[in-house]
Amino acid sequence: LGDSARVPYGTRSPDTVRRYAWNCSRFLVDRGLKMLVVACNTVSALAIGALSEGLEVPVLGVIRAGARAAMKHPGVGRIGVIGTAGTVQSGAYVRELSQLARDVQVFQNPAPLLVPLVEEGWIVGDVPHLAVRRYIAPLVEKRVEVLLLGCTHYPVLRPVIEEEMRALNSTAVVVDSATSMAREVYDALAEQNLLSRRNDNGTLQCCVTDLPGNFGESAGRFLGRSVGHVEKVDIS
Repeated sequence: LGDSARVPYGTRSPDTVRRYAWNCSRFLVDRGLKMLVVACNTVSALAIGALSEGLEVPVLGVIRAGARAAMKHPGVGRIGVIGTAGTVQSGAYVRELSQLARDVQVFQNPAPLLVPLVEEGWIVGDVPHLAVRRYIAPLVEKRVEVLLLGCTHYPVLRPVIEEEMRALNSTAVVVDSATSMAREVYDALAEQNLLSRRNDNGTLQCCVTDLPGNFGESAGRFLGRSVGHVEKVDIS
């Protein structure tokens, strides 16, 4: 489910984010879920506790997966994080990374323009390069060894981010939560005996709260293939 009628969440107040997240989650649970994955860093940072306590299905968020992805690189001591204003202000990545390694130093910088750039398809050219450089330059100055992409939109701009890191003479490794998140979902399903018994790859059903055509185009850029029919739903 993409809440396209009310994005971006990153500029909303914590109370509003939690209210929106609850509405979206209840809609999905009512469709018969066996697990809910919160594929939004802002919601994971601000609402994962309330969702885990209030819903009757297992709930996983991307903050922990992203932090673990960053810490997979041996000897890392300085980690940079870019994310929405809400994610950065929550301090969720700082807390999670500090739990994984007490001596790690975490430097954060909000990057509010990157989500709308991805949403509009502005992922090549001067505009994304200028925006990315503005946001990562302060982290490069901190000599970060890993740059963690703390928003699920940002991997679409990963080629631009890595190019700008090289242009700024940084050797930092760029990581995101995608692979770690998929592994955590598999492990959680296996641990709770919820793995599918089917022999196929299942199906993908996309729902949005507005503009299904626009979402279909954006999703295609994310996944590299068509997502087929996108259903518009009302969660109010």
